[in-house]
Amino acid sequence: MDYETVLCKRGGNVATDRVLVVDNEEGIRDIIKEYLSPHGYVVDEAADGIGALELIGQNKYALVVLDIMMPRMDGWSLLRELRKASDIPVIMLSARGEEYDKILGFELGVDDYIVKPFSPKELLVRIRAIIRRSAPPLPAAETNGRMSFGGLVVELDSRNIYVDGEKAELTPKEFELLSFLVQHPGKVFSRDQLLNEVWGYDYFGDDRTVDTHIKMLRGSIGQYRKHIVTVWGIGYKFEAGVKP
Repeated sequence: MDYETVLCKRGGNVATDRVLVVDNEEGIRDIIKEYLSPHGYVVDEAADGIGALELIGQNKYALVVLDIMMPRMDGWSLLRELRKASDIPVIMLSARGEEYDKILGFELGVDDYIVKPFSPKELLVRIRAIIRRSAPPLPAAETNGRMSFGGLVVELDSRNIYVDGEKAELTPKEFELLSFLVQHPGKVFSRDQLLNEVWGYDYFGDDRTVDTHIKMLRGSIGQYRKHIVTVWGIGYKFEAGVKP
């Protein structure tokens, strides 16, 4: 099979929430999938490099989590094939923690290297960080740091919020929460996701903190509060098309 041709045919935009886990240990794949899925990721699985290449030829992935020791085609061989035609981010997840293996991995183009046994929470944080770094830039209308939604204006660079021309007084955390939501319009985030993204992955507290700040934020932006939509049983999203 001409793997390079298959990879080149993928084309299109990368799915920002689809991850491929390649590991011959079913238990490892299950752990990763069980941990990532509640955080909004679609997780596909492959037990070896051959199966992974077939999936990569069919789907668009934001990132690949890759083991080294696998049957048929190992992680090194898969990585070499990937780098012939794709710059898809790769996290190497392996029991091989020798310096030589890490150096070889980075020389072949991995974005990160994690040694087993691993923390699923740490893996999640690293996946988020790498996907965030590799994401395409915002459209030109938003890269100037100013985003407008009718009379609601969010200035990301100056950290100012205007409501119908009047500057709104928001707490730092209210601003961070609003700025995060407006940069992901239409996407639903659970309370745990918002705690991780806005408060930091090492935050340990009650998820009612999110509800409290959402209530405060809605009060601060007045009639535009309806842009912040509650998705019952899940969390919140910013809906730009909602009329105040």
